[in-house]
Amino acid sequence: MRRIDLRSDTVAKPTEAMLDAMRNAELGDEGREGDPTVRRLEALAAEITGKEAALFVVSGTMGNTIALMASARQRGTVLLHEQAHILRSELGALSTLAGLFHRPIAGDRGAMDLDFLRAAIRPSLTSNELPTVVIAMENTHNGAGGTVLSPGHMAAVHDLAGEVGIPVHTDGARLFNAAVALGVPAREVARHSDTISFCLSKGLSAPVGSVIVGSAEVIARAKGYRKMMGGTLRQAGGLAAAGIVALTEGVDRLAEDHANARRLAKGLHAIDPSLANPTSVESNIVMVDLSRTGRVAADWAEKLNDRGLWTAGNPSQIMRLVTHREVTAEDIDQAIKVFATVWDEFMAPV
Repeated sequence: MRRIDLRSDTVAKPTEAMLDAMRNAELGDEGREGDPTVRRLEALAAEITGKEAALFVVSGTMGNTIALMASARQRGTVLLHEQAHILRSELGALSTLAGLFHRPIAGDRGAMDLDFLRAAIRPSLTSNELPTVVIAMENTHNGAGGTVLSPGHMAAVHDLAGEVGIPVHTDGARLFNAAVALGVPAREVARHSDTISFCLSKGLSAPVGSVIVGSAEVIARAKGYRKMMGGTLRQAGGLAAAGIVALTEGVDRLAEDHANARRLAKGLHAIDPSLANPTSVESNIVMVDLSRTGRVAADWAEKLNDRGLWTAGNPSQIMRLVTHREVTAEDIDQAIKVFATVWDEFMAPV
C-alpha cells in the first residue's frame, strides 16, 4: 500500500538532480577560507531576493534567531503576529538565545493589525518600557493555514517601521510559495523586509538548510552569531549544492502543490462543509476542522495512518495537511476517500 504523507512538506526527499549535485560538489572549509559551493548558493540567494548578501544556515529556526540577533542593535522588544511561528514553534529561542523580549500583535489571517502595530511601537527606551528593536512578519503564515501576506500589507508594515528606524525581518520559510501564489518574483516579496530567511528543505525538497538574506553589514554580523550558536559549517558544499538545484529547478513547480491543496480542500468540503473551506487555501497548507466529529486530530491520525494516509496528530480539533512534490493529484483523490471512510466511521450512530 502506497503511503501518502501529508504531515509536512519537509518530508519530501531530495531529487535525483540534487543527489547528483551533492556527489559532485566542489568543497572547502566554510569555517576557514570558505566553501565555494556555499558561496555560489549565497550569491544566488542574494540575487533572487534582491539583497546584498546571504548566509547559509542549517535550519529555519536558526535563521530566524540569527537574523533577529543581527538586526537588533540593542536589547528590546520584537513585535510580531500573535500566532507567529517564531512564538509558537521555536522553543523560545527569541528570548533564551537572542535575549529579546516579544510583544504579540493581534491580526487577521497572519497579517498584523496596523493600528495595533502602530500603537505598540516604542522608538526608544523609556522608564517604563523597552524599545522596539525589530518588527517581524511571516509569509506564508504557517499558523494561519499558509495564508499569503499581500505586498501592500508588507509595504505598509515596512513603511511604518521605517518612520522610526526599526528594522523589519520576515520569516519567509515558505517565501517561494508566497511568491508563486502572488504571481511575482521572490524579490517582490522580499523587498519589504530588511532581512528575510527562507527554507530550502520545505517545498523546495532540499535535504537540509535555510538562507538569511539582507544587507552586507547585517549578514556580516549574522555570520558571527552563526558561529556563536555552533552553526559554523565545514565541507558544506554538498548541502549547498542541493540548495542551488532547489532554487533553480524547484520553485515553478510549487504551483502544483497549491493546486493539490485546493483539490484536497474541495474534496473535504464535499464530505462535509465544516471540514475545510476551499476559498481559504492560498498555498500548500489545508487546515481541517474536526470539531463536528467530536474527535481531536490525534484520534483522526490514528485511523488515517492505519489506512495509509500519514497525518500529524495533536490534542486539538484542528489538523494541518501539507502538500508537496511527492504528493500527486491521484494521491489527493485517495486521501479524500480515506477521509470519507473515517468520517463515516466517526459519525455513525452508536
